Amino acid sequence: MSIGQITRYAADYAPYRAEGAHYNRPNNSGAADSGSIAARPPQDEYIPSSDNILAQDFTLEELQIISNLQTRDREVRAHEQAHISAGGAHIRGGASYEYQVGPDKKRYAVGGEVSIDTSPVRDDPQATIAKMQTVRAAALAPASPSGQDRAVAAAASQAEARAHAELSEKRAAETQGNQNGGSQNAAPRIFADAIAAYTINANSYTARIIQAVG
Repeated sequence: MSIGQITRYAADYAPYRAEGAHYNRPNNSGAADSGSIAARPPQDEYIPSSDNILAQDFTLEELQIISNLQTRDREVRAHEQAHISAGGAHIRGGASYEYQVGPDKKRYAVGGEVSIDTSPVRDDPQATIAKMQTVRAAALAPASPSGQDRAVAAAASQAEARAHAELSEKRAAETQGNQNGGSQNAAPRIFADAIAAYTINANSYTARIIQAVG
């Protein structure tokens, strides 16, 4: 399905790795597990919680890594949700995330993006203006907009300015057309008014003659 230009709000987080995230920790089988970033797997609705972490199962360094990842996960999800809430009907699909696996084997969102339709409304500058205002508001909705967010907002402002110019030209053309139409219709209207006046005067004259004769 074609929906015009699609712009992504990319949180443009640098690939996030908490200090000490490169670790090798033996599991029960003696094999080594390592932290990793998964590049946009299917969206995982799991929201990490410290409630299911047993401190005795991890070193202090690992607990700090988990805490950092949990904080980042909350920030990323809140950031993308702000885009979605403000973008309304122009948002295309949900957020997609980049994940990092922590020492607890959980996946934590460390980056994300949301797609939004930023194409102008065809032959309707007024609707385009309203749409671009929504796009800009959505881009700047998070508490800390990223560089990409600000770029999307700037592009929406430019598109809105073009739509304002187009709307002004359209209204000027309509005004000019009305003025030209008025000039062309002036003579017939004057002629019609003259005929009406003559008819009234003639009827009045006839009435006076009849009255005088009678």
